[in-house]
Parts: sequence; C-alpha cells; structure tokens
Amino acid sequence: MADLVVELHGTRVGTLIGTWRTFDIRIDPAAVLKFGIDSLILSVAIPLTAVPVTARKARRQNFFRELLPEGRMLSRLAQEAGLEEHDVIGLLRNFGRDVAGALQIWDPDVPGEPKRPALEQLTMAGVATMLEEVRQNPLGNKLPRGKTSLPGVQDKIVLARTKDGWNRVVDGWPSTHILKPESRDHPTMIYDEEYGARFAQAVGLTTFSTWIEEFDGVPAVVIERYDRAPDAPEGRIHQEDFNQVLGAAGVQKYQKHGGRVSLERVALVFSSSGDRDSLEHLFRLVVVSVAVGNLDLHAKNISLLHRLDGSIVLAPAYDVVPQAHEASDQEVALAVAGEYRHAAITRDLLITEGNAWGLSEAADLAEDTLLSVLELARVAVPHERAHPGLRDDIVRFTSNLLRGRAVGDS
Repeated sequence: MADLVVELHGTRVGTLIGTWRTFDIRIDPAAVLKFGIDSLILSVAIPLTAVPVTARKARRQNFFRELLPEGRMLSRLAQEAGLEEHDVIGLLRNFGRDVAGALQIWDPDVPGEPKRPALEQLTMAGVATMLEEVRQNPLGNKLPRGKTSLPGVQDKIVLARTKDGWNRVVDGWPSTHILKPESRDHPTMIYDEEYGARFAQAVGLTTFSTWIEEFDGVPAVVIERYDRAPDAPEGRIHQEDFNQVLGAAGVQKYQKHGGRVSLERVALVFSSSGDRDSLEHLFRLVVVSVAVGNLDLHAKNISLLHRLDGSIVLAPAYDVVPQAHEASDQEVALAVAGEYRHAAITRDLLITEGNAWGLSEAADLAEDTLLSVLELARVAVPHERAHPGLRDDIVRFTSNLLRGRAVGDS
C-alpha cells in the first residue's frame, strides 16, 4: 500500500508516510507556497513548513489519531476493516474520506482512487435499520464504500440530507447530519441533548439545528453538522478539536487525566490571537454548561474553525447535554477556577475563571448568560421522554448561580 494523500479543500497539503508506529506527515511544498510558511490552516499543532520539527512528531501523530472514534465504535471499525485498533494509518486508509473538518485522506494505490463520491437514497425504514444496527455498523459505514470516521464514544450514524430526503454517504460524500439513537444505558440522553441544544442557541453559541425525529418508529436526535456547508469548498469547513490543538490523546480530554487540558489553556489559544469574540463565546459556553448541568465539556467537545484566510475562531457549541441527574462522580470535565465538583461551583468561581483569561467583563457576561438560560428554562418544555426533573434542575441550578450560591444548593 502507498503512503496516504492528505487533502484540504481540494489541495494536497501533505502525505502520511510510514507505519502506524512511525508515521509522520510530509508537507507538500506547493501547499506551503499556497497557504504561506507556518500557516495554521491545517492545524494549530501542525504549522505548514517544508522542514518539520522532529520534536513535534508526536503532536502531528496525535492530530491524525484523534480523527478516529473511541471505545466500542473504534473496535467495530477496526474489526470491519480487519485491522488492529492502534493502526491509525490502516484505519484512515479505510475511513479517512469523510472525517471531522475538511480533510480527506486516501490511498492513491487503492483501485478506483480518486473516488467519485456519491449518495444512496434511503427510505425512512432504511434510516431506522441503520439506527438499529449502529452497534454493528458504527457511523453507518457500508464497506467497502463507507469511508466515514468521527470522534466520540456515543453510538451514531452520519447521513446527508438533500431536498429528496436522507442519504447514505459513500466514497467520501460530505455527510451533513449526525443521528444518535436512544441509548440502552441512558434512555433519556438524546432527549436531554435536544433540550440542552436549545440553551446553546438561546445565548448565541450556535445557529445549527438539533431536533428529535422518528424514522419508521425509531427515534433519534438529529444534529446539523457545523463543519458542512453547501457554499464551502467541497461542502466542508475545516475544524480541529482541543485534544488535537493541545496534544492530548483519548481520555486526556479530561483535565484530571494527564493535565494537558484546561479551560485556561483553551482560552489562551484565542487570547493569544486577540480573538475577543471567541473568548467571550467560550466563557458563555462554560456558564451555560454549569447552569444546565453539562458535566462533559471536555477538550474534544470544544473545537475551533480554520478559516480560509488562515485565522481561527471558536466553533459553534455542540454536545451540550444536561447530565447532572446521571449516576456519576458529578464532576465537570474541565475545572472551573480549580473546582471540579459541579454542585460546588458558584458565580464567583465562574467570574474568577473568566478573569484569569483576561475577561474583565466576566461578571456581566455571566449574569447576562444566566438570565437568558433562566428565561428559556421557565418557558421551554423538554421532550416528554427527557429526564422528568430536567427543567426544574436547570431552573434551580441557574437561580442558585444568580443568587451567588453554589449551583447544587437545595
């Protein structure tokens, strides 16, 4: 098998050379000329340079490794392809045509490459079957033409929605929506996620749609992908999650696992570039997450977008899932001013965190965000299958924060 071509917006930016153990990216000199020396358009972790820095090889490897899913989904993809889970190169050879962001990764020696992406139209019953078989066929891939990889541990499929309905993506057609079926272990989660998305929209953290839909009697939460757009080059917008940005791998997305990630380190990426808007949006995201009980705001659930001019901005909010009612350690993934216990976080701690990023107006931003959350919580009714006490919890959490009390006070 040949080395793997790495394309961005239709431009060959480099080649992945070597085995899963030794691989590295060799940047194409033409890409350096096109985008500029040390351009970050591919990745904050991988500046475009003709001579790569040897000491940063592990960061470059990590960027590509983090394009793959985790847990059971990774195991099934590896089984489908007849590969070991650690074989990053082999997995990207099979599933690198439709990944998070705008990259396409492929092997020029595979018969039929470069592929002609296509759609297979689905009936509602066809979508239902994919949702029901998601554990056996993660992401809805249908080998040999299913080419999708997406990070995460939660069971999901990806589809493309057109004016004619829902479609399976093959040979690298850009999927436009993520669909998650009901979880056996957490039966209210998809309904809780839909409710959480409403709060992200209410405070201006996203404009992308999230809704519950039934496919031939099989319910799913449907999430519009923010890294896809019909007017973008090849329909894709490039993005990078903060495990990739900060060089964290797998469970290191949680601050307690290795200490590579923190809210302050995420914020520093935007404050260093003078991006005040992204810094404020990040702070609002933290406030909303605490107010609704989203404990899983980890480094892979925060991303940045790479604009075509080489600049970066915070990506729209996603996976804002209220889960303080779940049986867990009740800790947030990234500490707020050193505090991990969700129930112990206060508005003062939120403000202290924001001030540490250089946000002198953190107090006003926190109050404005909390008032918006409370206003929506008082009028917005969750789905009937959501956690029964969800709205009451959010009203209590937010009211406590506005009063200067700990979020979990009775």
